Amino acid sequence: MSDSDRTGTRSGSSISRRRFVQATGASGLAVGVAGCIGGGGGGGDATDTPISTEPPEEEVTIQLLADANFEGASDQIDQTLRENGGLPDTVNIDWLAGSFETGNRQSQFQQLLSAGEGEPTIMMMDNGWTIPFIARNQLQNLTKSFPDSFISDVQDNYLSNMLATASNQDGDLFGIPLFADFPTIQYRKDILREAGYSDSDFEEWATNPMTWQEFSQVVADGLEVDGMEQGFNWQGSAYEGLSCCDFVEFMGSWGGSYFGEFSNLFGPIGDRPITVEEEPVINAIRMMRTFIHGESDSAALDGYADISPNAVVQYTEEPSREPFTQGRTVALRNWPYSININGAEDVFGEDLGVMPVPYAVTAEESKYGPEIGGTTSALGGWHLTLNPNSAPEKKRAAFQVFQALNDDQVRLDLFEIGGWIPPIPDLIATESTRELDIIGRYVDTIQLAAENAVPRPVTAIWPQQSTQISSEINASLRQEKSPSDAMSSLADSLESLEEQGANN
Repeated sequence: MSDSDRTGTRSGSSISRRRFVQATGASGLAVGVAGCIGGGGGGGDATDTPISTEPPEEEVTIQLLADANFEGASDQIDQTLRENGGLPDTVNIDWLAGSFETGNRQSQFQQLLSAGEGEPTIMMMDNGWTIPFIARNQLQNLTKSFPDSFISDVQDNYLSNMLATASNQDGDLFGIPLFADFPTIQYRKDILREAGYSDSDFEEWATNPMTWQEFSQVVADGLEVDGMEQGFNWQGSAYEGLSCCDFVEFMGSWGGSYFGEFSNLFGPIGDRPITVEEEPVINAIRMMRTFIHGESDSAALDGYADISPNAVVQYTEEPSREPFTQGRTVALRNWPYSININGAEDVFGEDLGVMPVPYAVTAEESKYGPEIGGTTSALGGWHLTLNPNSAPEKKRAAFQVFQALNDDQVRLDLFEIGGWIPPIPDLIATESTRELDIIGRYVDTIQLAAENAVPRPVTAIWPQQSTQISSEINASLRQEKSPSDAMSSLADSLESLEEQGANN
């Protein structure tokens, strides 16, 4: 068996998912993503108005609604924006902490923008639901409003798959990627040493993904160590994070997909197969249930250990992280922000290990390979968007913030401060990033995750589909439905939504 077969990574002759998406080009993929949304072509008065690029002469304070992590690090962020990004002294940022749960933030923005509120000026939007706001003409068209040189620089250097999730059918940008997100598995080296594993194992695991079966045994061994109450925590609640991310990884690592081939993920709506009833998808749910309920579960898979707490069906990001940070859990699936928390010297320090998401079938074995199968990380990340209802002087100040963020050193500082991965491929794994405090120890693992990232199927109907997906999967995880019954119901729901979307 070749190394690529063993590890589930791309072979030398295969194109990585990241490169597959980049190869399409930003504008080409934008058409694929947004060309079927039935709107979003721009044309509104406020959304298209050019914005002055000159720094304001008098002090202007704008509100930037992000999350608690950004608000908590606002002093450090302000410092790098001014010292490295050249943010003028006349521009002040009032950092606001929105809900950490993505669905709550989406609802908050929808209410604010539908009501025509002028604040916040800048909004941090999930890449998974920015397009519906574009379709409703609720965001500033940055391509029409910002200088051509600024937009060209962004389109030439940023991750194309992220740019596509902030673009309309004409390729116009309505958001600038703030950071990319690629989940990994964090684990306790100190606990696994007690369980019989060594530093040579940890070094191997950093860039050589293991199978889910092997992983479950490793975690089960860690559970035998005194003080460990939980084995493997992840996010299984009925919310966006399950449908967009955790299940994309579990399903993809089995070779399964919502809509078959990778190229179908972005549409066209109503003209793509629905493949959630296929065996790889069913097996992924069976594995997840085995992790939670063990071999007594009616759908249990042989050879997989009982390693996840029952509470995982209620976990979102922070509830899943907290027991791990408190020292009660062996392993955690989460985003890079939590690496900086858990890798701090007063938590686990260098005893924090990080590995890619395990896999069940290799990309070569997958029906939809090479883009689906093997180690799989959900493509996460957030954009900064501009409120078209804000006053002209606020928009003028906001451009200064966008411009300051478009600086390599600022991006590297954000990576170090909060684990916020630069949305610029050339900045992820470099000599400079390897020297960063905490996160620098793990950039090679993060780079591997980036190369094997799979985006959610972002179209105008994704928010409705996401709700159905997370509800059905969570019901099966709770043993309220069999995996087959849940996916049969989901297939019917997805087909109905596809038909409705195609007719709109």
